[in-house]
Amino acid sequence: MTWTKITAVAELPEGRGVRVELPGHRVALFKVADAVYAIGDRCSHAEASLAEGSVWDTSVECPRHGAEFDLASGAAQTLPATTSVPTYDTRIDDGYVYLAIPEGSP
Repeated sequence: MTWTKITAVAELPEGRGVRVELPGHRVALFKVADAVYAIGDRCSHAEASLAEGSVWDTSVECPRHGAEFDLASGAAQTLPATTSVPTYDTRIDDGYVYLAIPEGSP
């Protein structure tokens, strides 16, 4: 696993998504309270950007059809989505967010 420095925590808006493009990965970052979550940015139902969705506690609602996903596990919580989205480990070090990119990724 490779850790990639993404942004300063202070640059992330509270309770809103930010899209991050990395080679082979489109990721949605969410800062909620003291935690930063990272999930795949494409809704598993209709491929809409989850970074553009509304955040409710630790869930995000897809802006296209309203499917909800858990920010910690990526699990689809409501229809029409039935498939989870990928999650990425994050860590905060010296005020910066780092994202774990799985080995073998482009």
